[in-house]
Amino acid sequence: MPHSRNRWIIAAAADILLILAFAAIGRDAHARGDIIGGVFLTAWPFLAGAAVGWVGSRAWKSALALWPAGASVWIGAVLVGMLLRAATGQTVVLPFIIVATLALGVFLLGYRALVAVLGRLARKRKSTV
Repeated sequence: MPHSRNRWIIAAAADILLILAFAAIGRDAHARGDIIGGVFLTAWPFLAGAAVGWVGSRAWKSALALWPAGASVWIGAVLVGMLLRAATGQTVVLPFIIVATLALGVFLLGYRALVAVLGRLARKRKSTV
């Protein structure tokens, strides 16, 4: 894993890419046109929400941790993202809220959980060698 000073950059980039992937998958599943512009139109509220989560939790201090960084980014992305979607006239219906909450949870918490498991395995392997 890169030096700890650079981990926040990797985590922020991963969060951005995964939110963009979420938006792209959703748009593709619903056969929406305007691929690039549409993905950003769908993603921006969630990206803004993730940014609120980053700042609110000061996630850069432990950007790859599930708590508080991962949870804050996830909750921010969903909560603020949905509020921004509603405020700008985009669709906010219960099935979408459920899917977004679950998908963004898997994406934003999943890679952090994987990093934690791999880190523990590496430390365990290193201590037994």
